[in-house]
Amino acid sequence: MPKPKEIVLKESEKIEGTPIEGPWLDDVRSLEEVVEGYTKIGFQATHLGKAVEIWRKVEEKRRRGEEVRVFLGYTSNIISSGLREIIAWLVKEGKVDVIVTTAGGVEEDFIKALKPFILGDWIVDDVNLRERGINRIGNIFVPNDRYIEFEKYMIPFFERVLDIEEKLGRPLTSSEFIREMGKYMEETLGKEKEKSVIYWAYKRDVPIFCPAITDGSIGDMLYFFKEERRDEKLVIDIANDIVRLNNLAVTAKETASIILGGSLPKHAIINANLFRGGTDYAIYITTAIPWDGSLSGAPPTEGISWGKIKAKADYVEIWADATLVFPILVWMVMKS
Repeated sequence: MPKPKEIVLKESEKIEGTPIEGPWLDDVRSLEEVVEGYTKIGFQATHLGKAVEIWRKVEEKRRRGEEVRVFLGYTSNIISSGLREIIAWLVKEGKVDVIVTTAGGVEEDFIKALKPFILGDWIVDDVNLRERGINRIGNIFVPNDRYIEFEKYMIPFFERVLDIEEKLGRPLTSSEFIREMGKYMEETLGKEKEKSVIYWAYKRDVPIFCPAITDGSIGDMLYFFKEERRDEKLVIDIANDIVRLNNLAVTAKETASIILGGSLPKHAIINANLFRGGTDYAIYITTAIPWDGSLSGAPPTEGISWGKIKAKADYVEIWADATLVFPILVWMVMKS
């Protein structure tokens, strides 16, 4: 039997690799220099450092004129937060080619162009908030007057959509519906629209897909509109959008999938890439765990098993709140 010392101090194999080390603050002069060393820190810092490397590689190829079609997916809470403005900037600057989001990711962008959301707190009396007509998204407050104002714009917008559909002789797809919202914003809103994702997607001809377009306030407004009019003519087509989304993946030479959160946007993007044999680059930022078998928590390697991410893809998953790491990631790729 081995002696206790031999057990505790078991001889190890020799391994080579990157030494773990953090920045020596006497030697750095900026936050950018600190983040440049993230790959050596370990844990999720290393994953963020790798995400910077992957996205930089994609951007370098695009600058050389090589086609890498960038798909960006995010859930509505991303737009609830201040990440909305960063995403709008990415679209304005031509850094994103295709967007997939949820209903809240569409409507909250429009609502914020009317009135801002307000910073609140996590520890509050939610019963009291309900009595005051204030909705809460984490520590972000959304008074009901935002939705009342939204309805003032949506009712005439639905009338506009009806006219368009009658002239076309067919329903608009959800991506066409959202593009028309961007055009509507340009015609009806002032400078506040200039930090809107929808507006810049319209201006830059970036399609926004939302297969669950009715799962939010837009659905509520459609319900009011159709119930009051008893009119079944207004229809939004999601079937033809799946063809368009899939073909945007199929026809690309290479694709990159950047996904904040999980849920429907994540699956819509990687499933579209299944039809081309998988995405070439993937960056996931999520707080979801894989242990419950959810798509939101599924790591990139699980996507490989389905053929939605290529076996030789360059990918990374960051387990973190996107509001903490996405601004750093974007800055390091686009500005530093």
